Amino acid sequence: GQSSPGECKLRRPFSCASKGKRGRVRREMSASNLFPSLSIGGSAGGSAGGGGGVRGWTSTTSVSASGKRIQKEMQDFNADPPPECSAGPKGDNIYHWVSTLVGPQGSPYQGGVFFLDITFPNDYPFKPPKVLFKTRIYHCNVDAAGNVGLEILKDSWSPALTISKVLLAIRSLFTSPDPYNPIVPNIARMYLTDTVKHDEIAAEWTVRFAR
Repeated sequence: GQSSPGECKLRRPFSCASKGKRGRVRREMSASNLFPSLSIGGSAGGSAGGGGGVRGWTSTTSVSASGKRIQKEMQDFNADPPPECSAGPKGDNIYHWVSTLVGPQGSPYQGGVFFLDITFPNDYPFKPPKVLFKTRIYHCNVDAAGNVGLEILKDSWSPALTISKVLLAIRSLFTSPDPYNPIVPNIARMYLTDTVKHDEIAAEWTVRFAR
């Protein structure tokens, strides 16, 4: 009726193992062996001295830095908001904002409230935010999908710019469209050839979609 050494090994491997064996098991289960990519020496393809591992951590750091920058801009925006503008994170995601712009008095967009969707990239402010109009608008610099034809959101972007300056630039398009760099050419032609008719249609769209 006695258990053989083999049975003991199957039933209670650690109670029968020697201290040395337990130590070896612990070493084999250490983080660096289970997850070799976390080791300081770098992962496959990394250069000597930890190139692969360093690159992996850099992206995490840059996301953190962009988050701090966005938080700072949010504080500055709340302390001194641009006229007729509001903006802030949608829920808990600091990289996704919702903004509203009020159509300026004296423009065909007056009385309208226009909603915008703002998405910050992980490498912000080195890349511009993506801004989309969620409210339909009759404008030569805003297409049917809500894309905004503004140079500072593309090739003229600078890390020195802020979301406050972006919203001010977009709002200035309400009173000063740029028909010579349009993303909706037929609206630009209407603006240049028959401004009165253009403004009538823009005002109709404002009543229909932005109120």
